[in-house]
Parts: sequence; C-alpha cells; structure tokens
Amino acid sequence: MSGTLHLIKLCVGAEQVEDLSRWQQDPRALGPDGLPRHVTRMWPKRADELLNGGSLFWVFKGVVLARQRIRRLDEITGADGIIRCGIVLDPAITRTVAAPRRPFQGWRYLQAKDAPADLPEIRKGDDRLPPELDAALAEIGLR
Repeated sequence: MSGTLHLIKLCVGAEQVEDLSRWQQDPRALGPDGLPRHVTRMWPKRADELLNGGSLFWVFKGVVLARQRIRRLDEITGADGIIRCGIVLDPAITRTVAAPRRPFQGWRYLQAKDAPADLPEIRKGDDRLPPELDAALAEIGLR
C-alpha cells in the first residue's frame, strides 16, 4: 500500500509469539476499549503513514516473527503526569516469515518494502521452530 509505514519493536520478556498472545489477554495490556495497546514514551511523528494500514512488527530473541495492525494512536497520561503514546493494536496477531534483526532500543520505523511477508497460508499450521533455528534458516534463505 502506497504511503504505508510500519513500526518494529523488540518484544521484551517474550520468547515466542504465544508469550505475546498470553500477555495481551491480560487486562493490564488492554485499553478501556478492550483492545491491546503498547504504551511508549515517544509519539511517532509520521502517525498519518502508520495509520494508513501500518503494523507493529514484533522481534522475538533477534527474529521478527509476528505483526499486529495498528488501529490508532491514543494519548495516555501517566500517573506522573507525562503524556505518552498508546499504540492501539488489532487483537489478531499475524505470523510473519522469520527475519533476523539486530537489537535496538525503543521502536523504529520500518518501510513497507523492508517488512517481512506474512507467513504463507500453507505454513500456518507448521510446528513452531525455536526462534534461533528459524532465524538461522531465514538468514540462509530457507524460510
């Protein structure tokens, strides 16, 4: 989609997609509307592009394995009075083709052309590989 931009973020504390899914079912991860959200300190300056079909791509132990569509950005005022950005996500988690990614802090923009593809329908029922093996296979072009 033209004009679409994504975000990419480390999924800290999660080793696999199922960990993210479990976390997002916890009421602490949900906004008042019942949708999962990720609260971040910085507000994206390119919000319009993100809201034009963008997704948040999640990195697990050095490998992008999943994404969630960004529904909207909400202003969240913390208990400390500081305004933060609540990235409201679609509850559906879409698995992607494994793509190795070096560590980084916070979130980064991800151009649509550089985003990992969704996992092909034929592979959605595959047994889950350990992230390290999935990354190694992706790095040599076998995933």
